Amino acid sequence: MIHLSSPVNQKIGRALHEFSMLSHGDRVMVAVSGGVDSLVLAWLLPYWRKKAPIDYEILAVHIDNGFAEPTGDRVAAQLERLGVPCRIEQTDFGPRAEAAEDGRSVCYHCSRQRRTRLFSLAKELGMNKIAFGHHRDDLLETFLINVMFGGNISTMMPRQDLFSGRLAIIRPLAFIEKDDIVDLASTLGVFPVKNPCAHDSDSRRQDARRILAHAASLDSRVKSNMFNALRNVRHDYLPAGTGHLQSR
Repeated sequence: MIHLSSPVNQKIGRALHEFSMLSHGDRVMVAVSGGVDSLVLAWLLPYWRKKAPIDYEILAVHIDNGFAEPTGDRVAAQLERLGVPCRIEQTDFGPRAEAAEDGRSVCYHCSRQRRTRLFSLAKELGMNKIAFGHHRDDLLETFLINVMFGGNISTMMPRQDLFSGRLAIIRPLAFIEKDDIVDLASTLGVFPVKNPCAHDSDSRRQDARRILAHAASLDSRVKSNMFNALRNVRHDYLPAGTGHLQSR
């Protein structure tokens, strides 16, 4: 029987409790991309259900983006081994995104199509929660992307309610680090299914990941300090207003 380490267990429990992520009777769709983060999450939710005082349904969903190298069968095989029920959605989102704007903004178009399909699937199947495998590093990278390339201060929320509360996005791994997930994936025998998209290694997220890794190499406290900063915003010391700061 595989168990979570005490620190990881506490961080997951804290995220679930602090943001009221799971309730009795929930029907939870786990969005499984094929990366180890979402595969570990697909294992975690049934594991957590065994010790929780509540019961909820789980269905893993993988959207195959329709590139030349299919991903659905390989993802399904791992989910089956983990004992997680799954549904594979075959799409042409990848080729359609590449065709949009002559190949520009591929990641944006592909991501938007996947997200829209997940929302519609949740409605069709009567699911009231969608769980994503985003972890602390993802939240920090998104923060950097938005600051450097989007011109705003924001990141992904551990829980986000949508459509007047009919659907909630939850991120149970929001407080744990990527390294913890990699260690757990190794214990579980889970391996990532490579994204066949040619743009996978050439994105704003990769840029932010490199910047974050470099900063952390200079001081081991950087990630913790950045994450704490997201929860310790001093609004009185931010130049917020209706206009924009003028560069000098």
